[in-house]
Amino acid sequence: MKKKTNIFSVAENKKTLHKNLEFTAVEQYKLLRTNLSFTLPEDEACSIIGVTSAMRGEGKSTTAVNLSYVLAESGKKVLLIDGDLRIPSIAKKMDIKNTFGLSDLLKGATSVQMGDFKVPDYKNWYIMPSGALPPNPSELMGSSRMKNVLKTLSENFDCIILDLPPVNLVSDALAVSKFISGMIIVVRSDYTEKKELENCFRLLKLSDVNVLGCVINDDKMGRGSYSKYRYRKYYKYYKSYGDNTKLLSEITNNKIELTEKTEAPVVEKAEEEIITEAETEKNVEAQTPDENVSAEDQSEAAQENTESKKKSKNKK
Repeated sequence: MKKKTNIFSVAENKKTLHKNLEFTAVEQYKLLRTNLSFTLPEDEACSIIGVTSAMRGEGKSTTAVNLSYVLAESGKKVLLIDGDLRIPSIAKKMDIKNTFGLSDLLKGATSVQMGDFKVPDYKNWYIMPSGALPPNPSELMGSSRMKNVLKTLSENFDCIILDLPPVNLVSDALAVSKFISGMIIVVRSDYTEKKELENCFRLLKLSDVNVLGCVINDDKMGRGSYSKYRYRKYYKYYKSYGDNTKLLSEITNNKIELTEKTEAPVVEKAEEEIITEAETEKNVEAQTPDENVSAEDQSEAAQENTESKKKSKNKK
């Protein structure tokens, strides 16, 4: 069994962040940007998009950085917020200070200069780090204060990207989902476990989260170099939340290799039950008298059978 890497290395991070991206990867993020433009409401002044995953190490933060980057490149005024108040990573990835950020706003800070979050050399791109780690992140993310912070920030931006913790580990992403336009789920190829993905979808459905789509990350199984970063429209998957098998089979057909496979004995057992049932029906049919045979013929057949049994006994 192939050994899984928990997180991307520093070298991989540098190669997969904004200006260091390969041409093909940039094009795929631009495709993601285009698909989102068709998915989000046209009359929404500022779209707030959450980016999460089922497990840690699937590349959600990298996806959040690059998505905000290509959106800013298109002329939109974009704010990227590190909403992971447990294990933040945006400040480290972007090499910026984490002295003031989201947690400070949630604690009641009022004197905020948005210019402090502006990315140098980029006119429309802003990044807000997590700030100091609070003792109650889940409560803060689902609080009315978080709602007010997002509402105030949305008045100054065209789009807000919110990097969130994995769904299966903590409830932070689910808590804040009621304040955002929708959620993007990042799935890392040859890494994400089937049971983790199933649980993620189940939690999203229970919380009535508006899932915008899936980003298939680090896909080495696809055809051609354009398959490393691929966007999959999620509406057909979202309808099948109640049928996780269908959902996972469709994703598997899209070249995602899941580490936990469906057990074959379950299918074999079902086939055996079907065969047994068919044989039983045949036996019943053989034992059931034909309706087209007359009662007189049936009586003669019964008498012959009785006489045959008597002869057999006499011989003994």
